[in-house]
Amino acid sequence: MKIIISGKQIKLTEGIKSYIEKKFGKLEKFLSPESEIRVTVSANKKERQKVEVTLDNINGHIVRAEDVQDDLYSAIDIVCDKLNRQIVKYKNKFKTRVPGKDTIRMEYFDEFIDAYEDEEPFLDDSEMTFERKKKFYLRPMSPDEAVLQMNLLGHDFFLFKDQDTFEVCLVYRRGDGGYGLIEQE
Repeated sequence: MKIIISGKQIKLTEGIKSYIEKKFGKLEKFLSPESEIRVTVSANKKERQKVEVTLDNINGHIVRAEDVQDDLYSAIDIVCDKLNRQIVKYKNKFKTRVPGKDTIRMEYFDEFIDAYEDEEPFLDDSEMTFERKKKFYLRPMSPDEAVLQMNLLGHDFFLFKDQDTFEVCLVYRRGDGGYGLIEQE
């Protein structure tokens, strides 16, 4: 397993790097040796520390966790716990569907689940229910118009068809107050 650590607007000391490697290195027994974990640490003007972790291609899934704290080590601990919970919660979805594409090693999950068992009940795929389903027409529009429509509806995201490419796109409200755009490849 490879851990890629990067910093934005912060100088990463050897102590910080070794702490990150120690915390996320515990996931090594669950992941294949080819797996990569990307950890990005950033600081802003308010002296808040942000830690973002992305674990790509877990049998076609992306696992991501982030947290912002005043103390960097607390943020690392919280993000590590969030990532662990996500892996445990969705372990059935991560089971290999295509032979030869093993990225999760399932033999250690029982002891991993025991560590988080008391905190939060885990949903099984069979227990997942959708409270509401909705169908609607995707009207061609610009991303700016989609943001306006999203704000008018009071939603945090809005699905639309791009007026130039006619591809399905999504605009969403980011945690920092800005907007994001997700386009089809």
